[in-house]
Amino acid sequence: MPVNDPEQFDGMLLAMAQQHEGGVQELLDTIFSFLARKTDFYTGGGEGAGEKLVMAKFRKYEKQALDLHAKKQEEREESERKRREKLAQKKKEEESLNVKEATITELTDDEALALQKELDKDKTTEPDKSPANTVQPEKMEDESKADSDEEDDPKEKGKMKPNSGNGCDLPNYRWIQTLSEIELRVPINVTFTLRPRDLIVDFQKKHLKCGIKGQTPIIDGELHSDIKLEESTWVLEDGKTVFITLEKVNKMEWWSRLVQTDPEISTRKINPEPSKLSDLDGETRGLVEKMMYDQRQRELGLPTSDEQKKQDIIKKFMEQHPEMDFSKCKFN
Repeated sequence: MPVNDPEQFDGMLLAMAQQHEGGVQELLDTIFSFLARKTDFYTGGGEGAGEKLVMAKFRKYEKQALDLHAKKQEEREESERKRREKLAQKKKEEESLNVKEATITELTDDEALALQKELDKDKTTEPDKSPANTVQPEKMEDESKADSDEEDDPKEKGKMKPNSGNGCDLPNYRWIQTLSEIELRVPINVTFTLRPRDLIVDFQKKHLKCGIKGQTPIIDGELHSDIKLEESTWVLEDGKTVFITLEKVNKMEWWSRLVQTDPEISTRKINPEPSKLSDLDGETRGLVEKMMYDQRQRELGLPTSDEQKKQDIIKKFMEQHPEMDFSKCKFN
């Protein structure tokens, strides 16, 4: 019977792979040894048939692997490009501010005296109460309200601000996230070029271990939430950095930390890229947008979408029954 689900045996194969410390080379050695000892793979199809079959399957899945790698590489490059653009924009704004500060010239004593006289004269006249003069303080008050609310919230105290990828930069590694996955980079501080077989990278449903074999792991702890083992992968980049992709089980949740021993980030300060929302299916995207809208409403002290819906229903009912007295009613 044909195998319809390509992931049907992933759990079994992953368990096998973890038993081969030598990596893929030892795993393939076991598989071909089995075919030679227990099947007619080498003799049943004629001379060279086994090799042709192996190469055909190799080419088929090589293309899939290369396409997937290229896609992930493009996504990483796009994410890095956006991060650099933000840094460049920030640097440009800081330079512009420095230029403005540099153009300020010091007043002479005579100029300062004349300016002080003008200010004293203005104080004796009635202040201008036009809307133009009142907008700026109100705007500043609104802008600082959200920060003030977060400072007053005891749950937010001590939490770190997310990095540009909505994750966290830590001394030994850096991680970023979308609603669907975590991308983690672990630099290995060694003086030689590493090989995959020098490392141990172990995925469990809610546990991650990463480091050099025979040494204390760089990461060894319980993850924030469950991951999909069959969708989580790792590669060694440039012989120096372990790049790990973890697929989230719950795609409606922002992680506040990678493992439980890490410091927390404030998920309220996460700013997801709008382009990522378009990658979600219609139902999930609707739920995410509703969550983001409700969060903004709460921060502004306004009703959420559900609360607004209830208020509209009550208002409509009151309009339809003007004869009833609602003055003593309490609506939650």
